Amino acid sequence: MLFSEKNPNPREYSPLALAYIGDTLFDLYIRTRILERGNRKVTDMHRLAVSYVRAESQAEMARFLEAEVLDSEEADVFKWGRNAKVNTHPKWASLLDYHLATGFETLLGYLYLNGRQERLEEILDRAYAKFNEE
Repeated sequence: MLFSEKNPNPREYSPLALAYIGDTLFDLYIRTRILERGNRKVTDMHRLAVSYVRAESQAEMARFLEAEVLDSEEADVFKWGRNAKVNTHPKWASLLDYHLATGFETLLGYLYLNGRQERLEEILDRAYAKFNEE
């Protein structure tokens, strides 16, 4: 775990709370991968990061992961997040993509709080690689 030595039970949190931390994890992962590509203008790096972290891109990654990567526990957590009741969604994203992105972020938060760093990195790496091959 990055910041805490205690290992909270992720099932004690709502799926939206898990998505809250998962969103941050994904953003940090993407920004780190972009930085690894070399130094460039911050505005260019930001534009590239947005292309990954927007709901449509996360939904695409989620569809791939759900179909080919997730085990049954992870699929259940993803569905728990995907089916969470949200009161609003961004105008620039469809409701379906927003729900899929929320499921993806919920899974990331769940793995993080479970201390499953290796699996979290594997899922992030596979999603990133799949997104870059298309």
